Amino acid sequence: MLQTTIENLFDETIVAKEKFKGIVFPTPLTTNINLSNTFKANILLKREDLQVVRSYKIRGAYNKMSSLSTDEKQSGIVCASAGNHAQGVAYSCNLLQVKGKIYMPKTTPKQKIKQVQLFGKEYIEIVLTGDTFDDSNATAQAESLATNKTFIHPFDDLKVIAGQGTVGLEILESFSAPIDYIFIPIGGGGLAAGLSSVLKKLSPTTKIIGVEPQGAPSMKISIENKTNTRLDHIDKFVDGAAVKQVGNLNFEICKNNLDDIILVPEGKVCSTILQLYNEEAMVVEPAGALTIAALDFYQDKIKGKNVVCIVSGSNNDIERTAEIKERSLLYEGLKHYFMIQFPQRPGALKEFVNEILGEDDDITYFQFKQKNNRESGAVIVGLELKNKCDSLPIQNKMKEKGYEFHYLNENEDLFNQIIG
Repeated sequence: MLQTTIENLFDETIVAKEKFKGIVFPTPLTTNINLSNTFKANILLKREDLQVVRSYKIRGAYNKMSSLSTDEKQSGIVCASAGNHAQGVAYSCNLLQVKGKIYMPKTTPKQKIKQVQLFGKEYIEIVLTGDTFDDSNATAQAESLATNKTFIHPFDDLKVIAGQGTVGLEILESFSAPIDYIFIPIGGGGLAAGLSSVLKKLSPTTKIIGVEPQGAPSMKISIENKTNTRLDHIDKFVDGAAVKQVGNLNFEICKNNLDDIILVPEGKVCSTILQLYNEEAMVVEPAGALTIAALDFYQDKIKGKNVVCIVSGSNNDIERTAEIKERSLLYEGLKHYFMIQFPQRPGALKEFVNEILGEDDDITYFQFKQKNNRESGAVIVGLELKNKCDSLPIQNKMKEKGYEFHYLNENEDLFNQIIG
């Protein structure tokens, strides 16, 4: 049964593409000059961030929902999502005039809730429940069973996978030369499963590289374990690609189709987001930057090659900018935190600045509470440096001057408790 489903996937993708005419428009595949020069390769970006809902998720959602029977459409649909899937489903409800109930965590930013309502208009009802996606998902699944409404899964569904696979058909139509490498972001695995199936059939020489956040390596660990494995803990920062478990169908497809999986540190993703904004005027979400961030880890292999990166979405919340910059600086070695025992006397801070810091070093965080009858007190200091090589000399100077300190960057538990 499973093998038959997988064999039918390519045909389902062709059918999906026909459905999209006049509904889901092809996105550009463009050569990026800066990246091409940097990596000495022809780097092409598939701009799914330019979709009407600012991500590829409309493809799978619309294909699934347009395939429902008349009775199923009349009964309505239900889904759970904190982001792009909700927007794709909402827009599809509007296009197909199908009533939908969308469950979102109470912690969802107002901007995302507003966007979902904008795309769905009067055809959707948003229900905020629980603190996490898992909470919302459990409630949505229960609603589906109790009311006979169709549950629209974000990735583990043949029709959804086929819809996402149309990205691959568009790429091959847009670029006639052989594609040597393609980098695909992986969350639940719907895009990777659909796109890789198209390429294996129509462009079998293309190396297919999956990309996951380092803090959420669900597909990589599952493939290594040879079974779909649920992770106990993940870093949710790359929210569009951070899931505890990939789809069962997606796993079965990807384990055979992917040539490699790269894990990209979240800090590197943040640096890439800032780079794309500053150099290209591109606003991408963390998941949208994953594939471009991965190029650094493959630079020797891709020289002189035709390389496609999927830019999966641009639904980035501006309120996250400070955190993105912070994570980038930490990754680049330009931000450092210390817990230092400071003398509790006038002039101690001035002495520290003059004796320890260079003229280009900046104190960006300082937390201190004076306590009576103490010779010294703990101070939390955050430093932003111009050169990452300056951190070690600063630590050596503190040792020479007799400062007792803890370097918080290397103590994750203490760092998260005090700073995070």
